[in-house]
Amino acid sequence: MAVKLYQGHSPHLPYAEVNVVIDVIRAFTFAHYAFIRGVKEILLAGTTDSAFQMKEEHPEYMLAGEKNGLHIAGFDLDNSPVSLLGADLLGKTLVQMTTNGVKATLNALHAQHVFVTGFSNARTTAEHILTTFGAHQNIQIIASHPTGDEDLACAEYMKAIVENRDSHPAPIASRIQTSEAAHKFYDVNRPEFRSGDIELCLEELNTPYVMKVSQKNNSPRIVRVDL
Repeated sequence: MAVKLYQGHSPHLPYAEVNVVIDVIRAFTFAHYAFIRGVKEILLAGTTDSAFQMKEEHPEYMLAGEKNGLHIAGFDLDNSPVSLLGADLLGKTLVQMTTNGVKATLNALHAQHVFVTGFSNARTTAEHILTTFGAHQNIQIIASHPTGDEDLACAEYMKAIVENRDSHPAPIASRIQTSEAAHKFYDVNRPEFRSGDIELCLEELNTPYVMKVSQKNNSPRIVRVDL
């Protein structure tokens, strides 16, 4: 099976049966842990203004995300999966706005099925696509960081799984850990970035669900689909 790879948050994408958007550091690792902590759904906002507007209309929503990797003033949460480890998010709705992953997803909606993932849920997602859509040829995987090797490594890993080829996680984890995007998380002079986030981004989890984008009511949102 031929699977096409794209890189960047706004590539020109033809229509596809399946689009998969990857953001390892950290948007969709964060989303994965948010669902583990009980989140109901994650609405996608293209701008901070649209995120604040959603919050104004629905004060019970929680805003999460980053701009240039940093916490956005007025948001309830940043983009750190470590911050979610002890959080009680049961039944909550999040609104997520990020530099690459969310933007790439909003630019990848022209498909029958859209999934998002980080490395933590990459194998589960790829195996689901293989078993569910294996007969289809138009599957596209988008590494959302325009230049980052972490997303490209994960995309290549998923491509191998979807094409039912040998795939090994260790070299992919190594590329993620040594990627340029990961460097600042190990910089003692950058305490705003937590090395623990990268540790979570490197860990494959055996969670029995995928993260799929619903366009219900023309409001794109990530929902948990149990397998």
